[in-house]
Amino acid sequence: MISRIKNLFKQAEYKKVFENIASLTGLQFASYILPLITLPYLTYVLGPDKFGLTQYATSLILYFQMFTDYGFNLSATRELAIVRDDKKKVSEIFSSVMVIKILLTVVSLIVLFIIISTVPRFNQDAEIYLLTFGMVIGNVLFPTWLFQGLEYMKYTSILNIIGKLIFTILIFVFIHQTADYLLVPIINSFGYIVVGVLGIYIALTKFDIKFRMPTRADMKYHLREGWHVFLSTIAINLYTTTNTILLGLLTNNTMVGYYSIAEKIVTAVNGLFTPISQALYPFISRNVDRKDKETNIIFIRKLTKLAAVLGAIFSLGLFIFADLIISILFGPAYASSTTILRILSIIPFMVSLSNIFGIQTMLTFNYKKEFTKIVFTGGILDIVLGITLILLFQAQGIATSFAITETFITISMLIFLQRKGIKILGKLPQQENEGT
Repeated sequence: MISRIKNLFKQAEYKKVFENIASLTGLQFASYILPLITLPYLTYVLGPDKFGLTQYATSLILYFQMFTDYGFNLSATRELAIVRDDKKKVSEIFSSVMVIKILLTVVSLIVLFIIISTVPRFNQDAEIYLLTFGMVIGNVLFPTWLFQGLEYMKYTSILNIIGKLIFTILIFVFIHQTADYLLVPIINSFGYIVVGVLGIYIALTKFDIKFRMPTRADMKYHLREGWHVFLSTIAINLYTTTNTILLGLLTNNTMVGYYSIAEKIVTAVNGLFTPISQALYPFISRNVDRKDKETNIIFIRKLTKLAAVLGAIFSLGLFIFADLIISILFGPAYASSTTILRILSIIPFMVSLSNIFGIQTMLTFNYKKEFTKIVFTGGILDIVLGITLILLFQAQGIATSFAITETFITISMLIFLQRKGIKILGKLPQQENEGT
């Protein structure tokens, strides 16, 4: 496997990409060790009910993170990757995106106040939602899109590890009983904000960025560029974050706790693909304009094979060892999470492929509208299936809906690319001609 990866990046222009992937992967593994320490501790100390409440609050706040991101993690990344040697243009993009994100944060806070003031389900625990909102502030400050676009992704991983270290240490120092559950969002928000401030500092000093107030035209342009990615992000949240929200509305915090455990394990496994995705996206974005279509398709076909093998290994491992993972990390109180984890175990395989088909191919080949339609359709499918299956099978039902939705989206993207002549499977047109 390692030799195949090296062969994929043996050309000189691929060398930096491979180095980025290698360093990010090492840091990514390290960043997942810390949650494996704190998560079992929190589930034990807080119990399924209060742990479920903290996860439910996080799920609601993730909507505001999504809103303030506005798709800039992809649209601004792509723009920066193209103009990264033009310091003036980089400063303009940075300034415009940051001002827009700050304005969206103000809107988000107003909306949150309205929600917790008018909806009883949120009003009874208003303080936990307000305290968790600090995650949005920290996320807005942290310029992931800048580091990714300029291909200095090591800063993202290093700073994320710092944030997780802060969270881990403070959790063990301050949380010792169920009554301490409100300290979880305080500590989490504090870690996010510290990392965000450090990220801004590095951005302004390392890359010599000159902040200036953007023009209205500049802001309109960046809003327009990020619109389709924003819509697709909303659609993705219809079958990720919304699953937890629906489960909490239709059942209780305990069911949310059982589901969150399994989902977090799957999310951690999916996160192992993040370094590859972050390194490849700006690289492929540049090469789509510089190289012929067939060369890029050949490269994507090789990536697909690697992704399929890695995804299959992770998915099979989760299915086989689900009982062992849950019992060792979380104990008998969370035995109900085992079946949920087995249902969700197909997702790493599907996500490894859909990332190549969607992010790395459809977006870089400028099929933004089609990408959004597929993901949005999947989101609607998940909500309809989710509500029905939650009422029948509770947490196992929403897990089943999630697995079906990811499979639907992956297959739909593959079919679309095949029809557009981007042959992921089968012979390329040139190979077919050579055979005749």
